[in-house]
Amino acid sequence: MKALLIKMSSLGDLVHALPAVTLAQRHGVRFDWLAEEAYRPIAERHPAVDRVLPIAWRRWRKAPWRFRREMAAFREVLQAVRYDLVLDSQGLLKSAVVAVLARGAEKVGFAKEDLREASAAWAYGRSVAAPRAQHAIDRQRQLFAGAFGYVDDAPTVDDFGLQVGGPAAAPRPPVGLDPGCVGNLCVFLHGSAWTSKLWPEAMWIDLAQRAMAAGLKPLLPWGNEDEHRRAQRIATSVGGRLLDAFGLAEWIVLLQRVRLVIGVDSGLTHLAAALGTPTLALHGATSAALTGCRGANVRVLASAFGCAPCLSRTCCYRGPGRLWRNRPVAPPCYAELDPARVWAAALELMDAAGVQHL
Repeated sequence: MKALLIKMSSLGDLVHALPAVTLAQRHGVRFDWLAEEAYRPIAERHPAVDRVLPIAWRRWRKAPWRFRREMAAFREVLQAVRYDLVLDSQGLLKSAVVAVLARGAEKVGFAKEDLREASAAWAYGRSVAAPRAQHAIDRQRQLFAGAFGYVDDAPTVDDFGLQVGGPAAAPRPPVGLDPGCVGNLCVFLHGSAWTSKLWPEAMWIDLAQRAMAAGLKPLLPWGNEDEHRRAQRIATSVGGRLLDAFGLAEWIVLLQRVRLVIGVDSGLTHLAAALGTPTLALHGATSAALTGCRGANVRVLASAFGCAPCLSRTCCYRGPGRLWRNRPVAPPCYAELDPARVWAAALELMDAAGVQHL
């Protein structure tokens, strides 16, 4: 069977769909994958994917008239092939519109009550129940199994399909890193669009000091000016390294070669976990049960603070303040995930994965 998979964004959402793609491949399904242009390196790396159809909706929506020719060309590419099945595993109005425009013998998506945007239900000729009160990876597997008519018999450990097959993401490590030294590095993924996810900067500095003492030099990436300044302060305080901005293909290479990744609930943290790199994910506002990292070498630390997980982009807590080393912790749910606890979990994770450290 040849199917069109519509999973446009975000990065974490694409990663969550990968185990379902792997399982569908075992049941004879081949895919073309429609994804946001920035995430093309993820989709094209999976061996079940024959072709990636990049969409630039994030650019187009800002000035549709300006990009009208580009949008028309995309529609021609989209409708050039008739598929056995078109599967919208995004469940949003924007992805439903794409599903309607695509040519397919059958259009399938989530049941209306399980959609994030119920208005998307009109696009599907057939719907599959996949309740939202379960992990996103399990929801995707349930949707795919129902769409293609097989039993979800996936193994206990998720197979993301990123470590075998697919084109090489890049010939060497990015940002001028010497291949011989990459193994002595760790990555701190401190950035997020949600302020409620941001682990306190002072804690990152303390954690970086512990990493340096263990022989691991922290790499500090950034995605906007606020993250750039924070990364500079953390790197400067301990002798870490500020990363230049680079693309997702280079991230795939880097994350496969470092010894450890510690991050908040973000797309790159999920990608590191999917690649098999020892990954420690920190959850405060978001639910580890619904969107926590999964993989062969993953550890998740989730706050048990009274209002966590609040699932709010900004912290709404108005109770008594929480302190760490006599300074307020914001968001307060992270007071339970102090650097000593986080580093202890990181050491256990590296030991279990056979990663050397001092």
